[in-house]
Amino acid sequence: MSSHNVSFGGTGIPQTVLPEADPEILEQIAAAGSGRDARDALAAVAAAAPSSLDAWAALGDAGRDTLESYAYYRIGYHRGLDTLRQNGWRGSGYVKWEHETNRAFLRCLSGLQRCAAEIDEVDEAERCELFLRQLDPTWPPVESRG
Repeated sequence: MSSHNVSFGGTGIPQTVLPEADPEILEQIAAAGSGRDARDALAAVAAAAPSSLDAWAALGDAGRDTLESYAYYRIGYHRGLDTLRQNGWRGSGYVKWEHETNRAFLRCLSGLQRCAAEIDEVDEAERCELFLRQLDPTWPPVESRG
């Protein structure tokens, strides 16, 4: 985990690309399935691998209600900030969706934004939306537009 994961694009703005996730953890997440029925299995994955952003994003997706999802996404977001810093991010620069390894962090931040809006945490929802656009000016991802 070093600054070799930060590069400069043509605009001179640094871009961070997170390292690949542990394939075994990704297999466990896939085996858990998706949706609310998968929540307990996903919680076991997150408990065994608490630094896995993919596990927190999947748990947020599987939350039993908005508040539970909010909590999981918030944990993933904060773990993600730690992971970004460990990989050379210094509080600014791009963390783009086009890099698959960045997606779990961005899913957590986007989920946090959605849940904050649902529970009327308007300021937080707006901050998260702005942060998403600062990290990736093309936000939201093409596949989610429609």
